[in-house]
Amino acid sequence: MFRQDEDGESQVDKGGIGSKLLKARTVLIAGEIDQDVAERVIGQLAVLDCNSHDPIRVFITSNGGHVESGLAIHDMMKFVESEIIAIGAGWVVSIAVPIFFGAEKANRYSLPNTRFMIHQPLGGVGGQAADVSIAAKEIIKIRESLNQMIAKETGQTVEKVAADSDRNYWMTSEEALEYGLVSKIIKSVKEIG
Repeated sequence: MFRQDEDGESQVDKGGIGSKLLKARTVLIAGEIDQDVAERVIGQLAVLDCNSHDPIRVFITSNGGHVESGLAIHDMMKFVESEIIAIGAGWVVSIAVPIFFGAEKANRYSLPNTRFMIHQPLGGVGGQAADVSIAAKEIIKIRESLNQMIAKETGQTVEKVAADSDRNYWMTSEEALEYGLVSKIIKSVKEIG
């Protein structure tokens, strides 16, 4: 969707769904979150915000992925001056939930059949005992930070979030609304606002 021209400037490829989405001030975050997805989404948000401060719609349908990449997207959504409208579609799982929180609570929408899931960060570290110990401490810090973010954004207590996210905690869109993840369940774009 993005490429660099001879001068090193980012250009949106002509044609295709990516450029049409950008013209509509819409960003799609789909699939597994990794560094490439973060780079693409951050670039799109930066370009859209430079062009205008009109609202940007961000559709999220993701099974999660790399924590730091997801937090980079979250931070960029908060960083831009444009109002961000997040719409959960299909599933918003794991690190996709903090990405969803990149929009203010009033601007967090869910399509009716979207499912949400919170859980503790997963680790897959091997190696020397000292390295495993360091990685375990980092995972605990990330878990505590994410639990605090979820509690702040939903109005739940940190203790409840910690207990709920100890295992995979799935929610329907209605349950996510009740939990405080979502501000409104919508069936049509006309319901945004």
